[in-house]
Amino acid sequence: MDIVLEIFDTFLFDHFWSNVYPASTFNHPKHVVKNATTTFSSMRELPTVLPSSTQFFQLTPSRYAYMSEWPRDNIWRQFITLYLITWLFGLILYFVFASLSYLFIFDHATFTHPKYLKHQVRLEIRQTMISMPLMAIFTAPFFLLEVRGYGKLYDAPSHAPFALYNFLQFPLFIFFTDLCIYWIHRCLHHPTIYKTLHKPHHKWIVPTPYASHAFHPIDGFAQSIPYHIFPFIFPLQKFAYVALFAFINFWTIFIHDGEYVANSYVLNGAACHTMHHLYFNYNYGQFTTMWDRLGGSYRQPNDELFSRESKMSKAEWERQTKEMERLQKVVEGDDDRDYGQESGRLQKKVM
Repeated sequence: MDIVLEIFDTFLFDHFWSNVYPASTFNHPKHVVKNATTTFSSMRELPTVLPSSTQFFQLTPSRYAYMSEWPRDNIWRQFITLYLITWLFGLILYFVFASLSYLFIFDHATFTHPKYLKHQVRLEIRQTMISMPLMAIFTAPFFLLEVRGYGKLYDAPSHAPFALYNFLQFPLFIFFTDLCIYWIHRCLHHPTIYKTLHKPHHKWIVPTPYASHAFHPIDGFAQSIPYHIFPFIFPLQKFAYVALFAFINFWTIFIHDGEYVANSYVLNGAACHTMHHLYFNYNYGQFTTMWDRLGGSYRQPNDELFSRESKMSKAEWERQTKEMERLQKVVEGDDDRDYGQESGRLQKKVM
């Protein structure tokens, strides 16, 4: 995350911190001046002395980089900046890509599904807005430790343990995080904690892309822990880490979009995850079906889901509803969800 932090500092947060917590003196390491007000005009000529996060590009810091009482390497500034990036930039990514999926991929005929909730999109967004700033509090310390050099992130491909590792790190990341998330997710379905922590995400029986980040904050953070501990256990190239972080967010939206393009024996795609939302105690995996198969929790999506005509048919929805209601009583007891078909049709017009 040091690359991300450097980019955001250069183009946004240097200026932000110079206004929020301005320096009493000019903080350029090679040009410390007691009276900063008399030297601001010469700042443009100062040499670049801030270390770069990567050898692949060099960002020239502006004069604002030296105008805060908290320099870039101040631990409190780094923590707060990383928190804001995680929360606000994460929220922007969520709205942009969930909205694109909602507008161009998600089938709006789902609004008439008998288990679609009254004002569901609004509720999914509301839950996300509540959870993301809290999840960011738990996440930022991991990013801070990485930025301060405690992880095993490396820059140049030549710094990998061996040349082939630059390619193997991707399947290793998927393998490790998929295994860990499977067990974390399965534990979240234990009766002692399900209703408190995980049920808020299972409020959405037929989710939309906006449900992708609509978790209880502790639930959402718990399922992200494997992503954050990976670079402290295994080496990971810096740009690969940023790419994988973006991929994780896209994948989370993808498995909630209701477009069942992958009838795969291996991939835990949207169809498999739909089985999870409908029938609760199946398909806990994040990326693959391997751990569900080994753990006896795999449920293969029925063939009707891979044809629009059959997956949206009255007969299929009635079959889903009947089985869902039976399993829901076992898992949750009374159903406190508010279903409303008229509001669903109205929401379709509004959105």
